[in-house]
Amino acid sequence: MSTARITRSSLKASNSISSTQNEATLPTRGMVTTSKPIRKRSVKNGDLPPITAPKDPATPPPSKRLKRTETVTPAQVKLMVAPYSSGDIDDATPPASPSADRPVEPHTTNATLKTPRGSKLTAYKASVRAEDISPSKAHLPPPTSTTGALLEEACAHLIRVDPRLKPVIEKHQCHVFSPAGLAEETDPFRSLVSGIMAQQVSGAAAKSIKNKFVALFDPETMVFPTPEKVAEAEIPFLRTAGLSQRKAEYVKGLAEKFASGELSAKMLIEADYEEVIEKLTAVRGLGLWSVEMFACFALKRMDVFSTGDLGVQRGMAALDGKDIKKLKAKGGGKFKYMSEKEMLEKAEKFAPYR
Repeated sequence: MSTARITRSSLKASNSISSTQNEATLPTRGMVTTSKPIRKRSVKNGDLPPITAPKDPATPPPSKRLKRTETVTPAQVKLMVAPYSSGDIDDATPPASPSADRPVEPHTTNATLKTPRGSKLTAYKASVRAEDISPSKAHLPPPTSTTGALLEEACAHLIRVDPRLKPVIEKHQCHVFSPAGLAEETDPFRSLVSGIMAQQVSGAAAKSIKNKFVALFDPETMVFPTPEKVAEAEIPFLRTAGLSQRKAEYVKGLAEKFASGELSAKMLIEADYEEVIEKLTAVRGLGLWSVEMFACFALKRMDVFSTGDLGVQRGMAALDGKDIKKLKAKGGGKFKYMSEKEMLEKAEKFAPYR
């Protein structure tokens, strides 16, 4: 968890996780199917068109009603405590041997990013020292920790700021920023495409679509296609993998940005958090919540605080002593548990591990 994730997992652990998303509004990613009635909503950047129920003169019984899929948070799908959690939807191969001494910094991308051509990039070389970085030439702040110490330092900071978090942190170990978690490698293009495929469908359906998608380009070795190959493909061809028209457009548009160099592993390593958010949310099909989750779980950035995440809102309200059940029943829109302004103010003390 960063405070972004550490605080979030801690807060959620003290507040029923399973009930959190059962009443969430539809975000930009979906993996779990619920039986909540379908509602129309406006289309915003990064969202798919609203799903509407077929017009029928009679309301079908509950067992016959259409089901819609809703996005659950990564904590709920156990990414934070799974033996292996990458930015991909179906990776299950952990790195061989995690390093405990690679330099890292909580404000930067701490993951090892893979390029489409097979090279690997990290924010800092394994042998770099903070005093060796020239301030006039540095694209990044000097490293302040290592992969072996980062999580321990983050937990100590959180407990120092709010001792109430200690038993929760000790009970719910964070995998994402552990040495093993930080040793995981992420292919940004593959991860983001996987996320688009997972919108509004179950995890099993997303995996099936992804396998068909890869097979379109490399049925023999099943190697994920490069951005260039996807950018050159026609929409009808991409749709044969099971993608909707809109999703095919999203995937192709994302591929074009990576192929042109507008997006790259290098940019995601060197950019500050605000630039990462700005660049990625400008891509059709990637909403703010999705990019925040990608920044935390795939890029391993620690200071990510998703105010729009319902679980974070409920956890913040619970930690503040509010009656969650009453607030839920009362309603009040997107921030019915706590205002965004109040959330940001209360979370500031946990930086840079939010």
